[in-house]
Amino acid sequence: MRHPAMFLDRDGVINRAVIRAGIPCPPASLDELEILPGVPAASHALKAGGYRLVVVTNQPDVARGSTSRELVCDIHARLAGALGLDAILTCFHDDADDCDCRKPKPGLLLQAARELSLDLASSFMVGDRWRDVEAGRRAGCRTFYVDQGYEQSVPDCTDYRVESLWQAAGVILALEPR
Repeated sequence: MRHPAMFLDRDGVINRAVIRAGIPCPPASLDELEILPGVPAASHALKAGGYRLVVVTNQPDVARGSTSRELVCDIHARLAGALGLDAILTCFHDDADDCDCRKPKPGLLLQAARELSLDLASSFMVGDRWRDVEAGRRAGCRTFYVDQGYEQSVPDCTDYRVESLWQAAGVILALEPR
């Protein structure tokens, strides 16, 4: 049996992105990690609604040498424990690496679908950047754009535009009660 999933970007969707020089960035330490309001309740509601929770995240600062893989894994362990996540898949590459796992390519979503028996057509991708939305679209998922008000380009094509994961969860559970 294949399961529906909520694919979640990490920074800006489940934890607060840290703004540096006007650009949203990942936390630089565990002390900077802050789960966004409503995320634990949204995670619980989505799990109760039958969705697998899968984080798919680009973490190019590892390839750039400005953060360690160990810190990324520590952040993931804390998030997984707090939110009951089913999986966290990470791309540690930068754009120049031209890998299949770096969003906007759908590689992480496709990998999760294979490994966790997920039904992409009944799944959703929730992200705060155009790369997230595009990866979800390419994987065949419906998409949510979480508008955090960044001074960056917004996705051209998304199914829903929301202000938080909590709001996205409300839309999904109203559309498809399980």
